[in-house]
Amino acid sequence: MAVAELQSELTTTRTLAVNNVEVIYNSVILVLRGITLEVKPGLVVSLLGPNGAGKSTTLKAISGLLKAELGEVTRGQILWGDERLDGLPAEEVVRMGLVQVIEGRLLFRHLTVEENLRIGGMVYQGGRQIRDDLERVYHYFPQLAKLSRRVSGYLSGGEGQMLVIGRALMAHPQILMLDEPSLGLAPMLVHEIFEIIGEINRREGMSVLIVEQNARAALELADYAYVMEDGRIVLDGPAAQLRENEDIKEFYLGLNQAGGRKNYREVKHYKRRKRWLG
Repeated sequence: MAVAELQSELTTTRTLAVNNVEVIYNSVILVLRGITLEVKPGLVVSLLGPNGAGKSTTLKAISGLLKAELGEVTRGQILWGDERLDGLPAEEVVRMGLVQVIEGRLLFRHLTVEENLRIGGMVYQGGRQIRDDLERVYHYFPQLAKLSRRVSGYLSGGEGQMLVIGRALMAHPQILMLDEPSLGLAPMLVHEIFEIIGEINRREGMSVLIVEQNARAALELADYAYVMEDGRIVLDGPAAQLRENEDIKEFYLGLNQAGGRKNYREVKHYKRRKRWLG
């Protein structure tokens, strides 16, 4: 099956809209403080920010995984086109075409690579043969074809990341949500995986929402980006524009205005200087 055959099926005209969403854990801990963002059809959108900013919580609010962590959306709406997602169980969100790849490369480690991929295809009810879907994944990740019979617990970090993305593709997502895909990977592998994500987006018209701390890689891949701090969106704009923003260069790309590396130990006034916080 040619990968191009899937383009009309996976291309969506829907926009994912997160409107003024508040999330509380354990009925006490306020994590998201009125988040608003959108992912327009066919675009790659990056969500940047430091640890604890609320990036992963944002993805889980969309994908329906909050309930497993005693979290809930207490204000606002999450819309997939005209349909509301907040409050839906995670399995229903997946069937609607929104699939999250969770941080940490969670695999069925006692199963083989191919068995992991087949499990990903179980949620898709479109009637295509599983073999066609496997060939599609192997097109993007040829290494997985060579490792198809290997027990996934013995994969390297890069191979495991390829597998969890491939498993998500088996569910035929219209929007692919990736949580820290570069985590723990060597720079060469990060480049390779981001190149593949870009190819999937271009060839299939699949929307992508990617949470990343590697701002350089994320801004190179994305069409649009949002920056989060303390549960709020503090800056957003076209990725090309944010790459030229002086604060982004200094605090996320590690460059000062002269183009050199910034020593973060010297930036004691970091939070006070952030112009986007007003």
